Amino acid sequence: MSTQKGATAVTPSAPPLQAATWGELPGWRDDTDLRAFWNAYLASCKALLARPQAAAWQRVCELSRSVDGGDAAAVHAYFEQHFAPYALVEPDGNREGLITGYYEPLIRGSRLRRSAGQVPVLAVPSDLLTIDLSEVAPELRNLRLRGRLQGNRVVPYYSRAEIDGQTKSPAQILLWADDPVEFFFLQIQGSGRVSLPDGKTVRIAYADQNGHPYRSIGKVLIDRGALLPGQASMQGIQAWARAHPEQLSGLLDANPSYVFFREMPDDGLGPLGALGVPLTAGRSIAVDPRQLPLGAPVFLATTEPNATRPLDRLVVAQDTGGAIRGVVRADFFWGYGAEAGQQAGRMKQSGRMWVLLPPEAAPRD
Repeated sequence: MSTQKGATAVTPSAPPLQAATWGELPGWRDDTDLRAFWNAYLASCKALLARPQAAAWQRVCELSRSVDGGDAAAVHAYFEQHFAPYALVEPDGNREGLITGYYEPLIRGSRLRRSAGQVPVLAVPSDLLTIDLSEVAPELRNLRLRGRLQGNRVVPYYSRAEIDGQTKSPAQILLWADDPVEFFFLQIQGSGRVSLPDGKTVRIAYADQNGHPYRSIGKVLIDRGALLPGQASMQGIQAWARAHPEQLSGLLDANPSYVFFREMPDDGLGPLGALGVPLTAGRSIAVDPRQLPLGAPVFLATTEPNATRPLDRLVVAQDTGGAIRGVVRADFFWGYGAEAGQQAGRMKQSGRMWVLLPPEAAPRD
């Protein structure tokens, strides 16, 4: 097709969901220990049936009640009979994307400030505005703007540096975290637990965010020549920060995004994801909800951190994250504690994804 002189040719964009076959899913039948996955999927069903898209999931969620989640053959048959797989594809046609990991950390802290080095764990500030544009532009239903009033104008909310520099914050201080580096990474994870001096543990969960885009401090250190790409894991960044305390504040402020928390009861389950259900170690992922429906089962094909061993399994899209943007993009939830943190901090793998959808929720041509 010719174009007029001076005109810019538009490259067609590949549809994000493309019909696939079960045979395309590597190791589909090899994923046999499915009890944890099935419990996570049932929790997603419960959440989906309370949402506007309930009608699309009503039939398959009702059918799931009669399936034995401990019988892998029955679970596979359920999906093969009532769902179809769709390959996730980037606009440029690429079917591979980035798979990272996250976890629920444990940090130390206190109810009252005990030292000058502690940093506050803030609740949602009273002056933070959340603007939902879906009523005026339905195509923006997954977009939320954050801001604050300045006179009669809405302006961007304070950045991380501005929040840290405030002497009087409109936000309630929930706790004081002992280590600013550990708390920074807890903000990136979105939830965690805080060990108090009396031996009790408090769980804090994501409540809101200041609206600024997430910027990777690992990339900042790479761009500055402070770390090589292979060193910019969570552990590598933490080691650099502890070796250069005088540069810590400037480094953390390079990421303007700031997360606010709410205190939650520690019920022994996983932290709540964006879907509103507890996350399941090894079976929950965070995705970009603009590209993939929350609550949907997904088949993930990737490898274990720093290894070539396949990590091919059924997971459920139950969470979101500020750094999770794109079609073939996921954050794999490893669970709670130091061992999960080691795995999550090292995970930066290439992977493919297939979303499993019932006919009622299938993409329209």
